[in-house]
Amino acid sequence: MIAFISGGARSGKSTYAEALVRRWQAERGGERYYLATARSSGDAEMQARIGRHRQARGEGWITIEEPFDLLAALDRVAPGSTLLLDCLTLWASQLLYASPLDEALGIAMVERTLATARQQDIALVIVSNDVNEGIPPDDDELWRYLAFLQQVHCLVAREADEVIQVVAGLPQVWKCQGSRQP
Repeated sequence: MIAFISGGARSGKSTYAEALVRRWQAERGGERYYLATARSSGDAEMQARIGRHRQARGEGWITIEEPFDLLAALDRVAPGSTLLLDCLTLWASQLLYASPLDEALGIAMVERTLATARQQDIALVIVSNDVNEGIPPDDDELWRYLAFLQQVHCLVAREADEVIQVVAGLPQVWKCQGSRQP
């Protein structure tokens, strides 16, 4: 199973995704993993945010910190487990601006990650931010980033079994293939 959870900043998407992971893991067994794409750098705001997320998740999670190599992170997940990837928004920015990879290699990595998760029976819940719903930017680099992120979103949504958008803590199910909500 693959689920894609999107929403605006502080919309409740991570809370929803964590509940879905807990339910899937309870049904399937196996381990529960959290793939953090955020870097815990010296930025005080980011460190506080990471701390809040860890506290909210509670115990029972195996955390993997990997800013852009999703396949290397997936190699560390036991087959039959459940994995929360949080989030594609940060992953996309780090891939484009802090790695030697480009958009085409990033898309290929996402495709291989989704295929590998299915092959290894890893239930995968992917979180990302809705950041392209306002006025189109006039900055070329911002436009490049948003275009790449939306290409990734379209790919993940197409391949996912479930697609859910969270608005003000409320889930809107756009695609659901035989799974109950948490």
